[in-house]
Amino acid sequence: MAVSLLSRLSLCRSSLHTFRWHRRYNKASAALCERLRLFESLRDAQRKGGEAAGDGPLTVRLADGRTLEARAGVTTPLIVAQRARVKGPLVSKVNGVLWDLVRPLEADCELELLGFDTIEGKQTAWRTAVCVVGGVLEGAFGAELCGEGVSESGLYCDHLLDTGSLSLSDVEERCKEAAVRKLPLSTLQLNTDALQQLFQNSKLRLQLVEELMDGQTLTVYRCGDSLGVCDGPLLPHTGILKVFKMLQVSPLANQPQCSSVMRLLGVAFPGEREREEWEREQEEARKRDHRRIGKDQELFFFNDVSPGSCFFLPKGAHIYNTLTDFIKSEYRRRGFDEVVTPTLYSTALWERSGHWEHYSDNMFTLVSEGTQTYALKPMNCPAHCLMFEQRVRSWRELPLRWADFGALHRNELSGALGGLTRVRRFCQDDAHIFCTPEQLEEEIVACLEFVRCVYRVFGFSFHCLLSTRPTPCLGEPQLWDTAEQQLQSSLQQFGERWEINPGDGAFYGPKIDIQIKDAIGRQHQCATIQLDFQLPIRFDLQYVGRDGQTHRPVMVHRAVLGSLERMIAILAENFGGKWPLWLSPVQVMVIPVGGDCESYGQQVVQQFHEAGFMAELNEEHGATLNKKVRSAQLAQYNYIFVVGEKECVSETVSVRTRGGKQLGRRPMEEVLSSLTLLRDTRSNQDEF
Repeated sequence: MAVSLLSRLSLCRSSLHTFRWHRRYNKASAALCERLRLFESLRDAQRKGGEAAGDGPLTVRLADGRTLEARAGVTTPLIVAQRARVKGPLVSKVNGVLWDLVRPLEADCELELLGFDTIEGKQTAWRTAVCVVGGVLEGAFGAELCGEGVSESGLYCDHLLDTGSLSLSDVEERCKEAAVRKLPLSTLQLNTDALQQLFQNSKLRLQLVEELMDGQTLTVYRCGDSLGVCDGPLLPHTGILKVFKMLQVSPLANQPQCSSVMRLLGVAFPGEREREEWEREQEEARKRDHRRIGKDQELFFFNDVSPGSCFFLPKGAHIYNTLTDFIKSEYRRRGFDEVVTPTLYSTALWERSGHWEHYSDNMFTLVSEGTQTYALKPMNCPAHCLMFEQRVRSWRELPLRWADFGALHRNELSGALGGLTRVRRFCQDDAHIFCTPEQLEEEIVACLEFVRCVYRVFGFSFHCLLSTRPTPCLGEPQLWDTAEQQLQSSLQQFGERWEINPGDGAFYGPKIDIQIKDAIGRQHQCATIQLDFQLPIRFDLQYVGRDGQTHRPVMVHRAVLGSLERMIAILAENFGGKWPLWLSPVQVMVIPVGGDCESYGQQVVQQFHEAGFMAELNEEHGATLNKKVRSAQLAQYNYIFVVGEKECVSETVSVRTRGGKQLGRRPMEEVLSSLTLLRDTRSNQDEF
């Protein structure tokens, strides 16, 4: 039995060094043995303290509508999956909360069984693979781990290696050997004192624990004779993982105090089919990479003179400004007023808002006049609070909806920078709403409708996450409960799919995060709607109510696109560089056939310029018509107008799409009118 193997491992003493993985590391065996002994001791204590008084019947409702009978404290999601003949589950959700497959159910519930084709399933597989990789690095290579986790793209293990270097193929082979042993995985929730005792012989582990500890406890896992920390569910055992692929090992940036720390990146899969599907997705993602599109289409570039800050070229600026104009036009329809605020503030403002205590490491600072410290703003909210308090406000003025496109700066680690998706200088379609408590639900629904309107234009499907109270948090529990109920009521009224995301709210209030799905199935979080209890308190914001008394307003933080830079990256990859007409920086290419037609071609370009289109004339005289057309199509011009002698005489243009479809000869005024309609309605159609 796997459990008996785990027990035998926990009872090892000086014999631990006889295990194959640790044969060469006898010196570390005593400390490792003691760590394993302590883990088992803590686990036994938690088991005794958490023993259930008994079990009872419960009902499980599956996502397909089926119901099954089960027993509390006995039946697990894995048992349900076997009874329901659901293949390939890796993790589950119980009433919307992530749940290990081998954790017994506790009460009547709705159960989702999630496989590798879901984000949650993929993350669970990779989180478990981290446990295997970490054990291999420690046991087979004598490395000391100082960081581990998963991202949207795979797993990582940060480590120190005394001598030599890693062979990726060697790591893969040893991971496969370890996984096939079907090592069980067990976890414990430990407080700070227990964690310090457990990892007392590893300074790097203790540093990691200190960085990750944002509540009362952290989750510690055991995989074979390896211990580490994790932040979510794990697989029942390692044997479910059949394929490991290590991608690269490289120095970890921004670690001057530990310049020899290396980061190993990789992925893992339940089988070859999942690996092949992942490789197809990677190839498609490479084709759509916004950095490649930005270079090929001359949209933007980066330069080391300003790391993490984008230089938008004219075509890129056209997309940037078009998105901004789109949101501004919606602002006018929805009662938002734009404000303009400074970029640089004294630390007095950030101390008042609380950001200096919690966020100063991520801020760019400078000293002026010898002593005064200033910081570039990483967000707009404190400035908007300052504007609210400039005079006494009346209930008649509320809600106040202030929008701000000011440039923001955040001191992101250089190793985290990646094209437009993670930058240091950016702009958000940022807004803050100050309203009465009675107005809150209506304002939240209006924000959600705003999101739906914008995302429909892009063709994105989306769903909402209600992120609830984290630990620790600021504010009274009753206030949190009320706010979460209001957000839940707004979501129910909104009518789109949503789910609970427990414990992931901001420390100052709950929020609704909106996740979109792009053309190749990847999910991105862009829009967010957040309630804030703390800033109105810290700035002592008040308004005079109907009753003549002063009251505290509610503050809502809201963004629809989020970062404009990140949204441009998402849209570039979503459309694969084939921008819809209304966003496109290359909308029309006019190709004259014959020297006598060039003058007419210039007239066509001029008319489209005057109508606000991005139109150009091909003046290359040495190329054939087919070559010119093909060149325009490869450059992703939405429409190619060929004008020859007949078009000159009849004042028409012969229209082709970038996809190669010929729409025929059409009157110039008709084409201008049709394209204007497509642009102004922000249509994604290619034909008219």
